[in-house]
Amino acid sequence: MIKITKSDEESEPPDWRRILAQSLTNLSELPEYLKSPDEKLQEVVERYPMKINPYYLGLIKEKEDPLYNQAVPSLEEITNTFGELDPLHEEQKGVPELITHRYPDRVLFLVSNQCAMYCRFCTRKRKVGDPTKQPNSKQINEGLEYIASHSEIKDVLLSGGDPLILSNKKLEEIISSVYDILSVRKDKYDSSGIIRIGTRIPAVLPQRITPDLCEMLKKYHPLYINTHFNHPKEITPESRKACTMLTNAGIPLGNQTVLLKNVNNNIKTMKSLNRGLISMRVKPYYLYQCDPVKGVGHFITPPEKILKIYESLRGHISGLAVPLPVIDAPGGGGKIPFLPERYIKEINEKGVFLTNYLGYTYFYPRV
Repeated sequence: MIKITKSDEESEPPDWRRILAQSLTNLSELPEYLKSPDEKLQEVVERYPMKINPYYLGLIKEKEDPLYNQAVPSLEEITNTFGELDPLHEEQKGVPELITHRYPDRVLFLVSNQCAMYCRFCTRKRKVGDPTKQPNSKQINEGLEYIASHSEIKDVLLSGGDPLILSNKKLEEIISSVYDILSVRKDKYDSSGIIRIGTRIPAVLPQRITPDLCEMLKKYHPLYINTHFNHPKEITPESRKACTMLTNAGIPLGNQTVLLKNVNNNIKTMKSLNRGLISMRVKPYYLYQCDPVKGVGHFITPPEKILKIYESLRGHISGLAVPLPVIDAPGGGGKIPFLPERYIKEINEKGVFLTNYLGYTYFYPRV
């Protein structure tokens, strides 16, 4: 196994690093048309860091638009007391600090706590952006050793923060180490383990997706990327180019959208978003009910809303464009599909009565 060291960044920062270096981290740096007169907002930034890179800032045209709400701090982050710091119980006893081992054959591996933008609805607001909580080489190695010592692990999800915020060199050290562990764990069908990367980079800083990055990633197939677009305004020529580069490198792309109040909680937006994703070869994967995280309560919609969104998509747009609605169960229960019960009208000794998207009932017989 490759031991992770304190890798130096590239001597000459690439374009994406230069863009990132110009990120806004203070409220006073916001353009006048986005500033708020509320001085208490500084308390929000002190508790939950702000970072908006110039690319994403350029997509925000006015206050209170869907992208503004995702990127710019709100006083409700500290006045709304709903939620918990770690509602999903990701921080488990008996495993390394960077590992969550919730399912039998897979683990979550948090390799960074930095992002290209700090989303205001983040599940990990308790740690993302805090420089004292950035994973170090010792912690990374402890995570790798855990994966190596548990032969049942066949699937490693690299997350954070955002793994793609790391330099190519640092990222490859981690990926190659995981790959070396998983590639020998073949089953009787000669299927080895897989690596997944969870990232919002294609939506918020697509310039990070470079030819060098794609050439590096394609060496470690089977490798999958789940990205995170929440609104059709995030689908731009730049993000299309980024996704095309990744898919052309043979990397399947999925998307995980979070249903957010005053961002995307309406049928028109969701149809447009998911059609746009399919058009750039990104498969809508999950539609999440927003996690009950402390500081995020103002984004949460009633659970019934996600059912209405799903029913507005199913049968009305391509099945490829319909994500599975899920709730990541508070208390560490994992992801649970949240589907309308009406599609199964009755199950009896004769068979199953099913209702389609138009409300018509059909019968499937037992043998």
